[in-house]
Amino acid sequence: MHQHLWPESLVEALAERSSAPMLRTTTLVLEEGDYELDPAGYSAEACIANLDRAGIDVAVVSCPPTLGIDDLDEGEAEELRRAYHEGVRAEVGASAGRLLALSMGRPEDGFVGAMVGADDLADLDRIAPALDELERRGAYVMVHPGGARPPKGAPSWWAPVVDYTAQMQRAYAAWLAQGVDRWPDLRIVFSILAGGAPFQLERMQARGFDISTTLRPTIYLEASSYGRRALELCLATFGARQIVYGSDSPVIDCCYTLGHVRSFGQAAMQALCQDNPTTLLT
Repeated sequence: MHQHLWPESLVEALAERSSAPMLRTTTLVLEEGDYELDPAGYSAEACIANLDRAGIDVAVVSCPPTLGIDDLDEGEAEELRRAYHEGVRAEVGASAGRLLALSMGRPEDGFVGAMVGADDLADLDRIAPALDELERRGAYVMVHPGGARPPKGAPSWWAPVVDYTAQMQRAYAAWLAQGVDRWPDLRIVFSILAGGAPFQLERMQARGFDISTTLRPTIYLEASSYGRRALELCLATFGARQIVYGSDSPVIDCCYTLGHVRSFGQAAMQALCQDNPTTLLT
């Protein structure tokens, strides 16, 4: 439920830019810093190769808000969104059912749902039209960390471990506080276990929050980057019904979290990798 794909049209658009976000051969330049990567690792061929290596049939692919596209002037942002949407539609159509896709920030025909940045949930009125339409269509929304600006001198792990998880916890809390009753039928997936949000539930309860809200059947947590201890906490808290497997490939090896899911046995594999995603997508 969480692989990233950059179609060639998006790669070309990023390569033509002269300011962040831009791509210089194997260097991705973002506002938060420069990152070495192989663009081929984000191709449809690489996505399907990862599926084959993991023994998974289908991936839901997306373009992450961490690129900072939504922070650009609307004209620049729309050019990149168009490059992604047009390119990924073609890749999905050519994948023989192996790939499904999320659109960027709004409903689009041919996509199973939309991905929004975590900080978008801080202003639900602003994104309400998109959420209204996703709910009307029976599609779903996935929440993903956005761009981060770690403190000067911070190690490379700082943004994904500190900033991204903080964003996701805020988004999860915003949805529980204001979103879930406003959009009762909209299915929503919080990536990276909502930043480890289940760890906070006892504290939320101690401060007067009714944690039964977290058990609404429309709320899902996606498990990428986490291992057995975090998954054990989530399974003990929610049971298996609200958790779905994702890899965050190619950022993280496609088999890392899957190995931990498999350690819980066939029933957990069935729930996280087949039953729950099927319910979410249908």
